Parts: sequence; C-alpha cells; structure tokens
Amino acid sequence: MNILKKIFAVENLIPKAYRTNPLPTSKEVYQKTLKIAWPSAMEAILISLIGAVDMMMVGGIGTNAIAAVGITTQPKFLMMSLVLALNIGTTVIISRRKGQKDQVGAQKALRNALVLSVGISIITTIIGIVFARPFLLFSGANLDYLMDAILYFRIVMVGNAFYLISLTLTAAQRGVGNTKISLFTNLSANVVNVVFNYLLINGIWIFPRWGIAGAAVATTMGNVVALILAIYNVSKKDNFLHINFKQNWSLDKDTLQTIWKISSSALVEQVFIRIGFMMYAKAVAGLGTLEFATHYIVMQVMSLTFSVGDGLSIATSSLVGQSLGARRTDLAYIHGKVSQRIGFVISLSLAVLIILNRSLIMSLFSRNQEIIALGAQILIILSFIIQFQIAQVITVGSLRGAGDVKFVATLSLVSVTILRPVLTYILAYTLGFGLYGAWFSVVFDQMIRYVFSRVRFKNAEWINIEV
Repeated sequence: MNILKKIFAVENLIPKAYRTNPLPTSKEVYQKTLKIAWPSAMEAILISLIGAVDMMMVGGIGTNAIAAVGITTQPKFLMMSLVLALNIGTTVIISRRKGQKDQVGAQKALRNALVLSVGISIITTIIGIVFARPFLLFSGANLDYLMDAILYFRIVMVGNAFYLISLTLTAAQRGVGNTKISLFTNLSANVVNVVFNYLLINGIWIFPRWGIAGAAVATTMGNVVALILAIYNVSKKDNFLHINFKQNWSLDKDTLQTIWKISSSALVEQVFIRIGFMMYAKAVAGLGTLEFATHYIVMQVMSLTFSVGDGLSIATSSLVGQSLGARRTDLAYIHGKVSQRIGFVISLSLAVLIILNRSLIMSLFSRNQEIIALGAQILIILSFIIQFQIAQVITVGSLRGAGDVKFVATLSLVSVTILRPVLTYILAYTLGFGLYGAWFSVVFDQMIRYVFSRVRFKNAEWINIEV
C-alpha cells in the first residue's frame, strides 16, 4: 500500500515549490479526472470504431478493398488538418474562459470558430473531390485498387464537411468539460454507421449492394447525424456554452487573433504530422498489397488504443486549461500527473490483452491466413508501442491545455515528419526488415516523443504561458 501511495497519491505528484494552495484529496482529483476522461475516451474510441467497423465489413470483400480504404486515410486527415488545428485552439481558449467564468468570451470564441469551420470544410471538401486521383497516387496507391480508393475517398469527403463542423462544436463542449455530450453524439453516429454499413455493403433487404461505396455512404450518413445532434446540444439556452442564430455572427478581430495564436502552431503540427504519416504510408504501400492491408488493420487496432490515451489527453487539456484560467498552477500540474498515472495502468492492461488475443483480433478484420499470421506478429510490436504512445499523448495534452503548442508542433516535425519516414525506409528497405522495420520505426518515434514531452512537462515552463 505504501508503494501505491507513493506512486499515485496527489501529495507525492507535485513538487513542494508548486504547492501554493491547500491540495484536494487524491480521491477528489482522480474522480474529477475520470469524470471528464471516461466520456472523452469513449468518444475517441467510438470515432476510431467508425474506421474499425468499416474495415471489418470491408474486409469481407477482399484484400484490395482493405488496401483501398486504408490508402485514403492520410489524404483525408490532411484535408482535415486546418479544422483540427482550429479545434485545438478552440478547446484551449474556451477552457481558459471557463476557468475565468467569462461566458461572453466563450460564446464569442465558439461563434468565430464555427464560422471558420464551415468555410474551411466546404473548401477542403471540394478540393478533396476534384483532386482525389493525384492525392491517392501521391500517397502510394496501387493500380490494383486505385479506382475503388478514388470512389471511396470522394464519397467520404462529402461526409467530411458535416463531420468537421460537428468536431468544432464538440471541441468547444470539451473545453467547458461537457464530454458526455460529444460522447452521445458520436455514439449515435456510430450506430447509424454500423447499421448502414451492414445494409449497403452487403445489399440486405431493400438496400442495394454497393460494396466499398456502401461503406463510404454509411460513414457519411453517420457524420450527418453527428452534426445534427451537435447543433441541437449546443443550442440549449441553459448551457454555459450555447449558440443562438440571432446573435452577432460577424468575425471579431481580437477573438480571431487569440484563436490564431494557438491554432497556427497547431496547424503546423497537424500538417507536418499528416505529411509524415503520408510518407510513412507510402513507404509501407510499396512493400505490397498484402503487407499494406496487414499494416492498415494493425493501424486500426493502434487507433483504438490511441483513443484511450486521446480521451485522457482531451480531459487533461481541459482541466489544465481551466486550472490555469483560475490561477491554480498547482492543480494544473496535478491534473497532468494524475492522467499520466491512469494512462500507465490502462496501457499496461491493453498491452497484455493484445498479446493474449492477437490472432483473434486479426481474424475480426480478415479471413486471409497470411494477413492474420503477419498481423499477429506486428501486434506484439504494437503492445510495446502502446506504453509510450499513451504516455506521450497525455503529456502532450497537458502542454496543449497550457497553450504550449509551439513546442508540440516542433516535436511532431522532428519525430513524425522526419524521423519516422527516414527510419522506415532504412529499416524496411535498406536493412530488409519489411513490415517489421516499418513498425520498429514507430517504436522509436513514440519513445522520442515521450521522452522530450516528459522533460518539457517536468520543467513546467508551460505554467506561465498566457492565452
């Protein structure tokens, strides 16, 4: 018990120099963190499940179909980068305004962010549809599945416009700690997606058999539902954060400058990450269709494990931001450390679960025995990655909540955009380790990001950043 207390007790997690106020009990801090974190984690998991469910059902069509869906992932997220960066800034700013009890400022930030999100979403959707073929060819798409990939990508890009706007609304809700709202929104979207996946991929009852196009249409329908629910939830007048279409929707210079201050660095981070991921995916695609299909299935599993860390990261970002807004630097530090402890326990549990069930997990996505056998081996590597992955994303969430986005962007540039692709080519091709080499590069990437983000957090320079 003494060892557990030393590791997990709040009073042992913060240096004495930061203890400027009476500390809450360990029970209070852990309960508050989990109260916000579990809906965020579930929301992130459900978002990942959209991709996983698509993959499970598309997997029944064949290996080429898996590869076709997989190759669209990074171009899609590159199109989303600007809005995702905007949403990071929105969450940070609104969490600060919540801590300051500035409802007017929070409302204004939401309206400005939403106007920008709508405009950007429409523009990026058009670009994605028009330039689908060159985007996918640049990403490394094989001619065996190129046409299926183009069809899937164009349909999904239509749904992306609805999805991105809903993400801005839920990002604002997370800033004030309303994580259950975004959880319900994404749960509903997932139900719609799963049902229509089944009906439209396989041609059940009165519905046409659209195959891979059916999966894309189902995802789009889920995104439409998500937007409708997100608008409904933020239109309630009794909430701290709500919108009214009769309010002044003109863009405010000061608010835009504040959003840009955070989002510009986040945008650099998002763009560099997506370029790095595209280069990485292109390198893996060059190994062959079977290898890439296997890779993408394991990436779906990784996305699910990442979701747990991402949920904790979202909660931490909100709590850190609110604490700094209320001038409680001690609580900001504590919330960061507590989330890290929770993340450690979860990551260890997930690693064991994956190792023990690796063949079963692969069989959920594909019936190809070669894919199952290769994927089961890669999942062993993934179980090691999880430890660093969850730890670093939580720590980065703490830094984002404080507004330390320039450091995060720089770290992503070095690690994801440069280190991971370079190591992949060396390990996979030059040294001949193939797909194993590609995944060993991820190990190094996550380790480096964890080490540097941990040092940054411990130095606590982020405590003094003004937003």
